This record gives sequence, structure tokens and C-alpha cells, in this order.
Amino acid sequence: MMLAPSPAVSSPHDNFFLARQPILNRGQRLVAYELLFRDGRLRNDASVTDDALATASVIAHASELGMGQVVGDQMAFVNVDAIGLMSDFIRFLPPDKVILEILETVKATPELIERISELKHAGFRFALDDVISQSDDVQKLQHLCDVIKIDIHEMGPDQLPALARQFKNPRQKLLAEKVETLDEFQQCMDLGFEYFQGYYFARPMILSGKKISPSQRSVLHLLDLLNNDAASEEIERSVKHDALITLNLLRLVNTPAVGARCRVNSVGHALMVLGRRQFKRWLQILLYVKNGAIQEFTSPLLQLATTRGKTLELMVEHLRPGQRVNADIGFTVGVMSLMDTLFSMHMSDVLDSVQVLEEVRTALLYRAGDYGGMLSLIEQIEQGRDGQHLAQRLHELSLTPAALYTIQLAAIEWVSDYTRGI
Repeated sequence: MMLAPSPAVSSPHDNFFLARQPILNRGQRLVAYELLFRDGRLRNDASVTDDALATASVIAHASELGMGQVVGDQMAFVNVDAIGLMSDFIRFLPPDKVILEILETVKATPELIERISELKHAGFRFALDDVISQSDDVQKLQHLCDVIKIDIHEMGPDQLPALARQFKNPRQKLLAEKVETLDEFQQCMDLGFEYFQGYYFARPMILSGKKISPSQRSVLHLLDLLNNDAASEEIERSVKHDALITLNLLRLVNTPAVGARCRVNSVGHALMVLGRRQFKRWLQILLYVKNGAIQEFTSPLLQLATTRGKTLELMVEHLRPGQRVNADIGFTVGVMSLMDTLFSMHMSDVLDSVQVLEEVRTALLYRAGDYGGMLSLIEQIEQGRDGQHLAQRLHELSLTPAALYTIQLAAIEWVSDYTRGI
């Protein structure tokens, strides 16, 4: 059975936007995203959006979507219901890039089990979504799945250990979803979970008396020099005082992403090739890279901060065409929004260590003002908030779902290209 897109919907971009929720492994490295498609239309009735239908509509245009563009080198978890599983549109998805999440509402009929077996032979892998008990349907589907996702927020204090023991076996991986605190993460680690989904990694863990490291302080000092329009000679001198920054800068300007026409071997030449605007944003991103690390692309904090920054920048460019300075401020707000987590300090203390505009401070501390409102919208999208609520926020910003979707894809592509050069 082929599930045809609604004739009223000319493109999935017109009404749906995308939320990507990171999935981490035990080493706290990004391994996958769950893709959540939300309806961006304002509705006057109380109807609830069928998210599986939203997913189907987007998958039906998979050639436009480009799964590799949306998740990069990672895997994609995509929700499917019984209609989706039985439909031909599932074949639009690349089996090597996706794990199909069987929703908890799916009934394990003989026909459905046969269909899942057929898709497994075609190379698809499966996860069982929102498991909270060993129901009849769960038991019938479990042997066909590669990943069991357990909703830890639906568990009582004694239920999670017992359920984890029931499902733990060498043929399947356990994924804890809705992990929101470091204590929850540690409990799931102790219980043998392999994968973790939730925003515990982005929650600031404030450490009393915590100081910014010398290397990070060097970066913040350079950002201050740029913000104060310091002389090029002073900036070059400051770069040369930090061997790690110098090494990474020379590596960056000699990558294809920057496009230098000849080999760059000096700091002065590198700064000239890169330009102040790009140098500033590279420094903002460099803060999220651990000392001495050659490749931190799979750091979820780096991914999240850079994606926020670029999304906010593109959003400002769309809403205020030609206002490049404002777009740069948007990037700064987005990329700095996780620095309290990065430094394990209160955001107010972070902002005391680097000079920022008052509107940046207001956005980061209170989610207030134009930039704060846009940052708040981005955070709500990350969390996969209901489509109706987000549609109202988009309406207030005079931003269409189609424009947001285009901005999201452009930001994801930029992050993939740019951070590989760090």
C-alpha cells in the first residue's frame, strides 16, 4: 500500500519542521539523532497532529530531504507506526542510515511481524520505542529489534533496574530516553545502558570556585581584542602566545573549507586569509574543543552550540535582510548559550570574563529581547515541543515553517563542513 502525500501539501517543507535529538554512547560521543517532524501550522481546533503522518509526508520526499545531510556521519532514528511500516514509502529511506522506531501504539499482528521480518532482510534495523513494561506486543516484537528504548521518566524508583534486567541481552542494546540529569545518566550507566537520549549533557553542573582554564582564557582574551577592534599586530601577538591556538589556526586555514590558494605557514598570513569575522566565530567554536584534541566533531556540546549559532544567524538574516552585524550577534548568542555548561559556571560569571553587548547578555541570562526570543524558540525545537505551541512562536516571529526548515538544513550543512576544519 502506498501512502500518498495529501494533495493540499505541495512540499513537506511547507508545513513541517525538524527537531533533531542527539543520542550518545557510553563514551559521551554522538552516534545518532532521533528525527522528529512537527506540524508547523496554526490550528483553530483542538485536533492533535499525527506525527507519524508528518514523518510519512517528509519521507515520501526523501530525495529532497537528504538523510545524509540531516544527520551527517551519524545514524537517524525515525518513528514509524503500523501504517508507515506497511507502506511502500519506507523504501525511500536508506537502510544503512536509519533505525526505524516502532511506536508504542503498534499492535504486533501476524501481518506486521511478517512485514518487519521482510524489512529486516532488506537491511533495515529496528528499535522498540517508549518501552515501560513487557506487554504482549513488546514480547512479540522484541526479538526483531536491535535497540530497546526505555522511557525512564515513566519508571518508578524500583521499576527501572528490574526492567533493565529483563531486557538486557547480548543481541540488543538498551537506550535510555528522556535522560535529563547527570544523576539519571549515571544510574543508567550503572544499569548497563548503551545509549542515552536527553539533554543531561547540556545542563550546567556548577562547580564552586571553578576557574576558566588558561587555554580557554587565551581564547576569551582574543575575543575581547576582536570585540574592541584591536590592532592586527596585537591580535597576531596574542595568537602566537598560545601554541595550541596557533597550531589549530594553521590547520584550519589549510583545509578545503577555507579555500586558501596556497599553503599558509605564518600566523599573520592565516589571520589575513581568514578575516576577522571568520576568526571570531572560529574562536567561539574552539572553546568547545578539548585541549589537544584533533577531532571533536562527535562532541554533542560542540554540535549543539554550533548548530544553535548558525541557526540563529540565518534566522536573523532571513528576518532582517542585509543586517550582517545583527546576524553576527545572533551567531554569538547561539554559540555562547552553552558556555555555562562548558565552563561549569553560572552564565553571569562567564559573561563577567568576556565583554559582550547588553542585548547578548540579556538574551543569555533571561532569554529576553529579540535574540532571546529566537534562542528560546531554537531550544524548544530541540526539545521536540508540540507543533501547535511552536507554530504560535513562529507566527509571532513572522517566520514560516518552510523558511525555518530551509534555515535548519543550511545550518546543519554548515556545521558539518565548518567544524571538520577545527
